[in-house]
Formats: sequence, structure tokens, C-alpha cells
Amino acid sequence: MKHTIKVITLLSIIGLAGCASNGDLETIQAQVRQANETADAALKTANAAKAEANNATEIAEAARASADTTENKVEYLLKKQKPVRK
Repeated sequence: MKHTIKVITLLSIIGLAGCASNGDLETIQAQVRQANETADAALKTANAAKAEANNATEIAEAARASADTTENKVEYLLKKQKPVRK
């Protein structure tokens, strides 16, 4: 009888420890899910920012090319123009 009580007590302690561990595990799993969701959202935001930056770079490069072309045309016209005599 004493042996049975010891076994039941031991199993009860193990069972309670297991429940606490399961609760802790569920809490950790929820935290991991939340961390993954946050990381996914951050990745989407970073990808969107990168796409906008790439677009801005393309626009800036096109503007620079246009400015260079205009500058070359102005220099050509100034060289072609005859000097004014006084």
C-alpha cells in the first residue's frame, strides 16, 4: 500500500510538471509564431522599400541622362554661335 501511494504521488508530480511544461511550451510556440509574423511583416516592408528605392534610382538615372543630354546640346549651341563683335 505504501508503495502504491508513493507511485501515485510520483505520477502526480510528474503529471503536474508535464502540464506546466505543456503550458510553457504553448506560450513559447505562441511567441515564436508572433516573432515569425513580425519577421514576415518586416521582410515585406523591406522588400517594398527596396522596390521603391530601385524605382527612385531609375528615375534619378533617367533625369541625369536627360540633364547630360541638355548640357551637351547647350555647349554645342554655344560653340556653334559666332562671337558678338563690339
